[in-house]
Amino acid sequence: MNEEIENTLHREGLTLATTKKRAVAFFIDEMLLSSILIIALWNSFIAAQTMEEIINVTNAFVLEYMAMKIIYQAFFVLQYGASIGKLVMKIRVIEIKTLQNPNVLVSLNRAIFRIISEMFFYLGFLWGMLSPERQTWHDKTASTLVVDA
Repeated sequence: MNEEIENTLHREGLTLATTKKRAVAFFIDEMLLSSILIIALWNSFIAAQTMEEIINVTNAFVLEYMAMKIIYQAFFVLQYGASIGKLVMKIRVIEIKTLQNPNVLVSLNRAIFRIISEMFFYLGFLWGMLSPERQTWHDKTASTLVVDA
């Protein structure tokens, strides 16, 4: 682990969130957002006659769903330092330099690069599992860490 980060975390009494906690938080957030999408498109899903029509309905709203995920992540990380999943798992996002909740630009950067990581087969998340600082691509680009709350 980066010695400077390790010293800062130790000095402030912070510990990095485990990969398991982060994975469960991710799952909670994905289920929440997927449920909202299903509710919003319920009438279209009911009207669909075949699996192909259901897939077409889903594909028609990919950009809207991505925008919803970016807004959700950016808003909650900005306001609370954590998404709903992270709040449930008692973990939070902090900026490395300030050790505070990320500001608007950092939160937005993190949310956008999170989507990019998902688009590239979740490789950014795998990167975080292998990184000593447990930093995903979106954490690296935003200079953030996820710590126990």
